[in-house]
Amino acid sequence: MRTSFVFSEVVTGLRRNVTMTIAMILTTAISLGLLGGGLLVVRMVDKMQANYAGKLEVSVLLTNDVSANDKDCTQQPCAGLRSQLEQTSGVETVVFQNRDEGFERFKRIFEAQPELLKLARPEAIPATFRVKLEDPDRTDVIRQAFEGKPGVKAVDDQGKFLERFFEGLNGLRDVALILALIQAFAALLLISNTIQVSAFTRRVEVGIMRLVGATRWYTQLPFLIEAVVAGIIGSVTAVAGLVLFKAFFLDRITRNLTESGIIPPIGYLDILIVSPWLFLVAIVISATTGYVTLRLYVRL
Repeated sequence: MRTSFVFSEVVTGLRRNVTMTIAMILTTAISLGLLGGGLLVVRMVDKMQANYAGKLEVSVLLTNDVSANDKDCTQQPCAGLRSQLEQTSGVETVVFQNRDEGFERFKRIFEAQPELLKLARPEAIPATFRVKLEDPDRTDVIRQAFEGKPGVKAVDDQGKFLERFFEGLNGLRDVALILALIQAFAALLLISNTIQVSAFTRRVEVGIMRLVGATRWYTQLPFLIEAVVAGIIGSVTAVAGLVLFKAFFLDRITRNLTESGIIPPIGYLDILIVSPWLFLVAIVISATTGYVTLRLYVRL
């Protein structure tokens, strides 16, 4: 009977303050949704770093005259550059890619963007040495040794580009987490206010219960459960929002990037993996805020 009474009080409290309860649920859902988005970005960055760790290369771009006149890299200075690259300490493999092969690779990478392919010309793609290093962090060895040599147009370090790209993704993650913290603070205030209003509207019933011997914990428990229930509903709403966002917006926005292999796709499994953290955060925040509010502001 005590259990049924507690849960009936919880239902009564949620129904009596329905507008504030809905506001609390929505605010919690938004903050948890932003937190979930930040966690998904973290997972995507981790996947990208794992995928690209063994694929990073240094590209030694050759000048136009070498690209146009030496397709097999059998003449100088191309043959000499290849020999020097293969003998450089720390180099694992050296692959020569002439202009035509480079253009075919370009078309495979950007096949999902026909507008870009229409504007591209083989003459714009230089012949390239694609150099894979034993230690991907030692790209400065190739840059210092070959930049400015005859026949070399430029030395392109993929690691530098990926570093800037990861910095942009990490910035996006930080923005999402900061917004989540702001929304979480708003949710804390709403939870606190909702508990205070709920306790005030039931002050007579609670006073009678205390007079007949009910403990303070017994009279406070329904209000704590109200906060936790609202937090759980908010976390379920946040997870549902992430699923809908992925299904109707994210997949459409990132389709070209994922199909070309630039970024790994975010799947429903990723959402499932971050969901328990959202439920845990919702329960901890709701229960802690409810307990502190009852202790500091509400005398039951």
